[in-house]
Order: sequence, then structure tokens, then C-alpha cells
Amino acid sequence: MDGFSGYNQILMVEEDREKTTFITFWGTFYYKVMPFGLKNARATYQRAMVTLFHDMMHKEIEVYVDDMITKSTSPEQHLKDLRKLFARLHKYRLRLNSTKCTFGVKNGKLLGFVVNERGIEIDLDKVKAIREMLEPKTESEKTEWDSECQKVFEKIKQNLKNPPILVFAVQGRPLILYLIVLDESMGSMLGQQDEVGKEQVIYYLSKKFTDCEKRYPALERTCCTLVWVAKRLKQYMLSHTTLLVAKTDPIKYILEKPALTR
Repeated sequence: MDGFSGYNQILMVEEDREKTTFITFWGTFYYKVMPFGLKNARATYQRAMVTLFHDMMHKEIEVYVDDMITKSTSPEQHLKDLRKLFARLHKYRLRLNSTKCTFGVKNGKLLGFVVNERGIEIDLDKVKAIREMLEPKTESEKTEWDSECQKVFEKIKQNLKNPPILVFAVQGRPLILYLIVLDESMGSMLGQQDEVGKEQVIYYLSKKFTDCEKRYPALERTCCTLVWVAKRLKQYMLSHTTLLVAKTDPIKYILEKPALTR
């Protein structure tokens, strides 16, 4: 579901309206509702949605700015969830764009991904350009492209033909967190074993180190990676036992009292 001109459904405070003043050929005007283009409009709208739907979010619905989805495990429950959502929308006089709403489907595109009962998949239309990309052939720019580069390039394109499906975390089973720490970047994968013991992917994360972080020793970069990943995956790690897999032991390093030196 999609909000109808979502930002315009938020009223401007009386004393702030004059701050949106603009001049036209017909005169000087200001907005009575929140216009598009304001620096904090997106955050303001998201905060309003959290305030209005906080008790339903991460349960019956998910809301990201003006995109809204109702998730249910059965058709009967779906109708109940929709009635509850529509009652809340009616209470606060919020409107939906009917041309962008779809109901009763088992899969759909959300925030650039395909979401279905199996999990979260990559929209193949989004990666079509990469899969059909040719190796660099620009003669005006100096490029080092050897057989090893071509091999990795082809492997990436091959993996994008059958990308992994991100599954949902199952309660009662431990999670497995893999960390990889390089000289200039960090990465992690959160997974979980299914009923037959096969590991399934839940989440991927990656980030470049800052100039300061690049100067850390290897073990400290690993600790830095663990802290950053733990903050990003807080909702998973608080509700599950998490097993850490890394080349070094950052937890032992973090918990040990550092020796004081002059």
C-alpha cells in the first residue's frame, strides 16, 4: 500500500507555515501542509507513522515512510489485519493511493526487493545491467584487467543469475554470525540452520573502514567490525543466541582489561 501524497497529509504548525513562503506571478503563498522537498520531511513523516502505528509495526504491518505492507499467515488473519489497519487510517484521516495498492497477494516488490513466503529475493530487473555488462574496453583510460579480474567478474555475474534468498529468522534456533575483516573494508553474514541442518542466509552487511579505522591493528579492526555489526543487527542478537565465526577472537579481546602503559 502507498500513501496518497503522504507528506501533504501532515499539517504544518501555525507558526512554521510562513517559513515555507514562496512567491509566484499571482502572489505570495505558504503551505498549510508539509510540502515535498523539505530537508526533514522524510524523517518527520516516518516519525508520524511510528507514533500512529507503533503497536502494529513489526507485528501485523511494516511501514517505511509512505510504503506500507500488511503481513499475515492466513487469508482469514489477513482480513482481520486489514480491518484493523483501515480503522486506524480512518481514525487519523490518512488516505491511500488506490492505484498503487495491491491486496491478497503472496509476493510483491517492496523497497526494490521481491518479498514472498520463501523470504527476500533480489529483483532480477535491478541486476540485469550488471549481468549483461561487458569487460572494460575504454581506450582513453588506463585499466589493468587481467585473467584473474575477468574470472572474478564472470563469477559475480554467474552468482547474480541465481542469487541467494534471504530467509526469516526462526525462534528457538541459534544464529551464526560470520565476520570478514580486510585492510580497507569489513563484511558480515548472518545465517541460521534450517530443519535439515543447511545454513540459510538472513542478512548481509558490508562497510568501508574510515581513514582512522584503517590504521587499527588487525584485531582491533575485528572488534570494530563486531561492534558495528552488533548495532545494526541488534534486533536479531537480542532475541537469539548468536554464534560468532571469525579468524580471531574479538570478544575475548574486548572483555580483557587492557594493560596500562606510559
